[in-house]
Amino acid sequence: MDRLTEVTTPDGLVLDVTDTGPLDGTPVVLLHGFPERATSWRLVAPLLHERGLRTFAVDQRGYAPRARPRGRRAYRLKNLADDAGAVVAAVRAATGQPVHVAGHDWGAAVAWAVAARPGLVASLTALSVPHPAAFVRSFTRSDQARRSWYMGFFQLPRVPEALARSAGGPLESLLARTGMTTPELARFRAEVVETGALTGALGWYRALPLAPPRVGRVRVPTTMVWSDGDDAIGRAAAEGCEDFVVGEYELVVLGGVTHWIPTQAPEAAAEAIAARVRGDLETQTDEEQQ
Repeated sequence: MDRLTEVTTPDGLVLDVTDTGPLDGTPVVLLHGFPERATSWRLVAPLLHERGLRTFAVDQRGYAPRARPRGRRAYRLKNLADDAGAVVAAVRAATGQPVHVAGHDWGAAVAWAVAARPGLVASLTALSVPHPAAFVRSFTRSDQARRSWYMGFFQLPRVPEALARSAGGPLESLLARTGMTTPELARFRAEVVETGALTGALGWYRALPLAPPRVGRVRVPTTMVWSDGDDAIGRAAAEGCEDFVVGEYELVVLGGVTHWIPTQAPEAAAEAIAARVRGDLETQTDEEQQ
């Protein structure tokens, strides 16, 4: 059985895939967020392998070198979900098994959109970012608009890119304030800024005014993982997800963890994903994870 190394999207882009773990393991597609790449799962994936899962970490549109279209319209959530749907289909064809999906940050938004499409995935684990409808609704019910001010800033053409030119500059300072560590910032510079991926990564934000995300209710078993040290996403948005899931749902709250769950709490992330895949949630029920 061969490893899956790339997937072609419906519009002809090529996404790179890191396929690791036991070849006969239950397949899980891992979707990264901003401003990271598939390597953001590097600490989580081995823990999932130990639990019998096979992981497919994807460099998504804007990040993968052969998938960087010009223009913000190419980065609408529908396109991103179409990409992920193509990955899921390729994984299902390669393994012959139902496919589970997990995403962090923007990858979670894409995962919600994919999971809302009937018949694509067997389960969803979303880290940090809630269902898009819960997120939008939280703007009128909490301080989420204040937390999300940077989304407006990212709409400015060329300015965020200019602020990222120097190591330790304003953009890295912004990321550091959200809890990104010095090694994580160095990886951001090496994998996103220096490879020319930043404009494509920002395209995900810049496409929002063109097509606000509309995602239906999710009908597959779902876990939402939120950390109480997250400066970008508030509790109201996380707790609101339940209204947009039909069927089995779990909210896991991690105590004392920042937004960057896969790199800073990999064991908790792996356990939440594995528990959802297994359908074994006894130890995850509404508890504060320390």
